[in-house]
Amino acid sequence: MRNLIISASILSADMGCLAKESSAVLQAGADSLHIDVMDNHFVPNLTFGPLVCEALHKHLPKTFLDVHLMVNPVDHLINAFAKAGADQIIFHPEASSDVLKNLKQIRHLGCKAGLAINPQTSLNCLNNLWDHLDFILMMSVNPGFAEQHFIPEVLNKISATKQLLSTHKPSIRLGVDGGIKKNNIREIAKMGADTFILGSGIFHTENYAFTLTELRSQLTL
Repeated sequence: MRNLIISASILSADMGCLAKESSAVLQAGADSLHIDVMDNHFVPNLTFGPLVCEALHKHLPKTFLDVHLMVNPVDHLINAFAKAGADQIIFHPEASSDVLKNLKQIRHLGCKAGLAINPQTSLNCLNNLWDHLDFILMMSVNPGFAEQHFIPEVLNKISATKQLLSTHKPSIRLGVDGGIKKNNIREIAKMGADTFILGSGIFHTENYAFTLTELRSQLTL
């Protein structure tokens, strides 16, 4: 069985003590950190730049940093975040004029490459890209804001994506981001996801270790 990963989205952390919060959630059992980069253009919010990624890489050098670009254009920021210490860079196909070129760019810079699929985006955008992908991020909310509710219809899309991966390239990991809680993470995993991005579902709880233990217990049922 594939290793199941829980990644903590720092968008929901206390920004006044981000390094401390990030360290605490990792010590509590999170596998990696997820950095949501929004530009107030591609999505209606403004969040982190490469300096935040660089700072986290400096303070937590062994931590896998997963950067999700919700920006347009992506070319320059791919370079900037790779230089800042990102381990994986994900972007939206709608934000790229040449998706294949950008996937190759990410890998050339030594990072894993991924695509983020919005709830309304057709899975046809993955055609002919399988050999250039390490990760697919299925958005279970509309991107741009934290603390949204999971869109139930995305479950079928997760399952369909998993079937495509089984046919084309099973080694690609399948992540889900948005509205994941302990009451739905098991069903999401049953649809084929192996990576789970949680923000408020971890950071807005009183005890990170207890929350992560509860989440993992649902994945082992």
